[in-house]
Amino acid sequence: MTTSEGETVEEPNRPLRSGWTTGACATAAAQAAWTAVLTGAFPDPVEITLPRGGTAAFALAREGFEADAAFAGVIKDAGDDPDVTHGAMVMAHVRRGPAGAGVRFFAGEGVGMVTRPGLPIGVGEPAINPVPRRMMRAAIETVAAAHGVAPDADITVSIPGGAALAAKTWNPRLGIVGGLSILGTTGIVRPFSCSAWIHSIHRGIDVARADHLTHVAASTGSTSEAAAQKALALPDHAMLDMGDFAGGVLKYLRRHPVDRLTIAGGFGKLSKLAAGALDLHSSRSQVDCALLAAWAREGGADGPLVAAIAAAPTAMAALAAAERAGFDLASLVAARARDAAKRQLEEAPVEVDIMIVNREGRIVAHV
Repeated sequence: MTTSEGETVEEPNRPLRSGWTTGACATAAAQAAWTAVLTGAFPDPVEITLPRGGTAAFALAREGFEADAAFAGVIKDAGDDPDVTHGAMVMAHVRRGPAGAGVRFFAGEGVGMVTRPGLPIGVGEPAINPVPRRMMRAAIETVAAAHGVAPDADITVSIPGGAALAAKTWNPRLGIVGGLSILGTTGIVRPFSCSAWIHSIHRGIDVARADHLTHVAASTGSTSEAAAQKALALPDHAMLDMGDFAGGVLKYLRRHPVDRLTIAGGFGKLSKLAAGALDLHSSRSQVDCALLAAWAREGGADGPLVAAIAAAPTAMAALAAAERAGFDLASLVAARARDAAKRQLEEAPVEVDIMIVNREGRIVAHV
């Protein structure tokens, strides 16, 4: 499989089960609750129309009435995707809205509010993305038309426990406070597509640009991120959780540049970037110690050290051999990684520096 940014993703040797987005679950819950408001009965299962055609049916996990509203809940099933919201309850409370107001959206428990510009939803709005809003609006309108009433409905979407789950996502860094986002563009979660991670990288860049930040830092993990943020004194929303997706960062910055990008990571992963890899995952790219040895030779290393690097079983072993010999292999690799990143950025006006961080969080090279 290849993601939208061109990273190749290796899939397990078994069929992978697709799942449903939070947007699809919220639509099903809202449609069921609105139907109950108008008829006094909940459809179960409830069938919704997906954005790109086709339908999907959802069983209700909760349903009921309160005051002038009805509520329904659907359990999020993300299939085989490692989604933080898998198993969460997605709820919709729906009541008739003011005449002529149309469909209005509100954030309930566990759904965040947008506090920073740069996202597809405006500041002060509940973090319910445009496609889920369109899905819910269409569902309300269809049911309203079938019963001869105006599609004026207030929908409050909630995810009990969502605030705790949101702490495991990019939402706090993106300026979404109080909970999760209601996401999805197709209604379907494609397992292990990696698209959600790359989407988060892109939104992080959008938020940084909207806040006029001129410097962002993309890191391969928490240790390198902490070291880079401390060294560079950058705010949280300047930090991009790149993970293995160097291509996701560089290709997006090619079209949406900032003045300066720092890439921070471990020696092994940034050795792969130096060799031209854009997906740094261990199953999709490998450290080439023979190539490291060739670079060391070009950089002036003596014969015994070149041989030791070539024979090293891991990147860390190669780096340790160089450090024992007093040879700065880390800076040499950082310089090549910087050059590889600049090639991917093409003519984009982005200055790049590379920071290599060891497992203890010490910066061993910054080029």
